[in-house]
Amino acid sequence: MKNYTSSLKLFLYRYFLIFLIYQICNIFFYTLNAKYFDHVTVQNIIGSALFDFSAISYITFVFLIAHAVPGNFKYRQTYQTVLKISFFSINLLFIAANFIDIIYFRFTGRRSTFSMITAKGMEKEALGLLFSFAKEFWYILLLFSILSVFFWKSIPNFKNKNEIRSFTKEKFLKQSFYFLTSVFLLLIVGRGGFQKKPLRIVDAAKYSSLNNAPLILNTPFCILKTISQKGDIEKVNYFNKKDLDSIYKPILSFKNNRAVNKKNVVIIILESFGNENISKKQTPFLDSLITKSYYFKNGFANGKVSIDAVPSIISSIPSLMNNSFIISSYSLNKTNSLPKILKKEGYTTSFFHGAFNGSQNFNQYAKAAGFEKYYGKDEYVGPEAFDGKWGIFDEEFLQFFADKLSSFKEPFFSSIFTISSHNPYKIPERYKNKFPKGTTVVHESIAYTDYALQLFFENAKKQKWYNNTLFVISADHTSSSGELEIDKTNIGKFHIPILFFDPGNPNFSGVDEKNFQQIDIMPSIIDYLGIKTDLICFGKSFKSNQNFAVFYLQGIYHCVQDDYYLAFANNQVIGLYNWKKDPLLKNNLQTQNTFKTIEISFFLKAYIQNFNERVIDNKLSI
Repeated sequence: MKNYTSSLKLFLYRYFLIFLIYQICNIFFYTLNAKYFDHVTVQNIIGSALFDFSAISYITFVFLIAHAVPGNFKYRQTYQTVLKISFFSINLLFIAANFIDIIYFRFTGRRSTFSMITAKGMEKEALGLLFSFAKEFWYILLLFSILSVFFWKSIPNFKNKNEIRSFTKEKFLKQSFYFLTSVFLLLIVGRGGFQKKPLRIVDAAKYSSLNNAPLILNTPFCILKTISQKGDIEKVNYFNKKDLDSIYKPILSFKNNRAVNKKNVVIIILESFGNENISKKQTPFLDSLITKSYYFKNGFANGKVSIDAVPSIISSIPSLMNNSFIISSYSLNKTNSLPKILKKEGYTTSFFHGAFNGSQNFNQYAKAAGFEKYYGKDEYVGPEAFDGKWGIFDEEFLQFFADKLSSFKEPFFSSIFTISSHNPYKIPERYKNKFPKGTTVVHESIAYTDYALQLFFENAKKQKWYNNTLFVISADHTSSSGELEIDKTNIGKFHIPILFFDPGNPNFSGVDEKNFQQIDIMPSIIDYLGIKTDLICFGKSFKSNQNFAVFYLQGIYHCVQDDYYLAFANNQVIGLYNWKKDPLLKNNLQTQNTFKTIEISFFLKAYIQNFNERVIDNKLSI
């Protein structure tokens, strides 16, 4: 093995040696699990290399500093020996994680994350599992041992010239330049390039089908990316299996004798259109549309940010974690979703978002959810309409949306997420002083988007597909513009408009006062269309007799059931209120109405236990 007299060159050789070992791990991973994956493509290989380089860069960053920092001390033999042993030991731990996942993947369907390897309740079993693993899958241990020896033997040594090196100012400046340059380059490689956001787990969908995502990822990357996600979710054991299923079971079965009504489905997600903005001069068109629709007066968002709304609406996955599902370690779990279900019924599917591609990770999640096409700022074709900050103004993008719908084969399912009522709340200059400015910064842009929505429907009415289309409109979340005290309660913070509008069925209208949330949209559409299917779903159909909504914020679970609202945190109830009679939530009934407290808390605990177990175990689909 060649010896090196340059400490930085020595690091570079070791860096690429690790990359070679990761490729060997990838080959083993694929070869021993080939039946679980689709055909490997060149794009898969490129994506895999990108994630490998990212993980290696993070892991070896401290070693780069140790090898390249200016100074004479790094030429000492003892110093370099310690670096070699440390480099080998730390990297071997992460390589071991890759090897463990060769088998563990078969049980989880995904790469392991930090929360999985540090799961509470496994401490006492870990040693026994390790021995069991080694015994049953001895060949993995053998391959790992051989690779470990190869790794150690292949690490080159530092060769001291046995002379005291003079350290001049010129050498210091030269080494400083190499040090700063190499640190900068390694940071860029670690984040995955110069794109606006560093690589995330969900980005694997960009380079492969969802089924091949574990091939793109590597276990060290997934572990490193989820270290800070402590507290994502943990399994809880409030009930045994029998009692759990008797209280709440998230399996819906849609069976009926009527033929499937293959209406087109269009979901419009309106940025920041919380209930606090409705019927207050800002939304005249939406207000008028509500009178012609099946309107859920007590509609609730499942989260407080845009990134929570999409999985809630599209896949009926509530936001019950500290991290949004899209950016969590579970973002590539197999799920039920509307595009997957409707595609089986012959629908073409697409997702539209006028912001720059990659914004909110919607393009990656849309692919993971099963949408066939994604249209963002990059795909927009039409008049110049860039807002200068984020994306295409809603008026032009909604018109682009309408035109694209007319080009799709029917039946189609498509969803669009508006952007103009998002910070910085820009509207086109030509509409200056056209819309009421309201009392907060968001109001003028809300009025503009409402106008853009009106123009969209005026265009849609002229299209042949219009009367054969079910439109579903929902806000993504409330805005910060609520000025009434009720808007600031834990009910008001999630209160949004949700409506179903079917121009071909004027009888499908009226006001429904049941508690209805974003995760209820998917099962309601399936039920309305008459699709026969079984699915894991944490929502409910609008035809259901159930009357609940569950959401989560900053460590507190919130459950609305009938006229009552219950708050739950740290495994205990912290409040019960009759939110219909006490909208400001001033009168805590927890001790006064113990029966209702127990009843709702049991339901909520069962809901949480089901959600956490199914997300962690990757059992969100049948």
